[in-house]
Amino acid sequence: MNDITDAPKTGWFARLKAGLARSSSRLATGIGELFTKKKLDDETLEQLEELLIGADIGSATAARLVQDLAKARFGKEVSSDEVRSAFAADIAKVLEPVARPLSIDRTHKPFVILMVGVNGAGKTTTIGKLAQFYKDQQLSATLAAGDTFRAAAVEQLKVWGSRAGATVVARDAGSDAASLAFEAFMETRKRGDDILMIDTAGRLHNKENLMNELQKVVRVIKKVDETAPHATLLVLDATIGQNAHAQVETFKSMVGVTGLVLTKLDGTAKGGVIVALAEKFGLPIHFIGVGESAQDLRPFTSHSFARSLMGLEP
Repeated sequence: MNDITDAPKTGWFARLKAGLARSSSRLATGIGELFTKKKLDDETLEQLEELLIGADIGSATAARLVQDLAKARFGKEVSSDEVRSAFAADIAKVLEPVARPLSIDRTHKPFVILMVGVNGAGKTTTIGKLAQFYKDQQLSATLAAGDTFRAAAVEQLKVWGSRAGATVVARDAGSDAASLAFEAFMETRKRGDDILMIDTAGRLHNKENLMNELQKVVRVIKKVDETAPHATLLVLDATIGQNAHAQVETFKSMVGVTGLVLTKLDGTAKGGVIVALAEKFGLPIHFIGVGESAQDLRPFTSHSFARSLMGLEP
């Protein structure tokens, strides 16, 4: 029985709640301090809105959550638990449309996943964890070390690939990323692996070069299969909070991002950024990461995330 797919739900929920502890404790403490036998008045609503904005939930969403609460309970005595439960229910509604698993279309062999994002977001680690995740679903994967300028990224991918029993295609430092992607695609197809995940560079300080490189990778992949890449996932570091919005805009303009992966949620009090991203972009959020191990990256679910964010039992 493997921990990633077969662990009891409580195991993941416990990790999710622990991973979101920084965000939830800030919100739960703040809301708790506001509601000690207190009626819901204008001043309290304003403070609630500030608390939500401080968790990077986004000003528009924060205002709407507070307005919905006011409609139902204004002038009445309300407890901290009631407020958190109401917010969790509303947040889950916002997240539900984007909480979509990444569906691997088995008619594509391989199903090509292009991973993009800035250096340091956790792209390479995420690829390794996903290789393990799919291995547990009896899917074979090849990993292409397309961030050819960072030797550390290549070595890291080899370690993860070894753990997950995945083939890693790598070349010398500074090799052409598009050529590597092409070779990896041909090798993967020859072997008959189910999935090809391609790591890419993320040097945003030179946007034009990065855009050209990513677009070249896509062009080359399409020469082998015009429907590829079948998914383009943007990996975002949750600790950057609202700066994630600019990264989504940038990578959407460079290459057609089809879904998001949020990492490092355990390292931030700004876990609410997921809510703001869902509201603004509507892109599917496929996976979230709340720790270092492969078991700490799981498909995103709206209800459990919203409850955990508010410090409630899922």
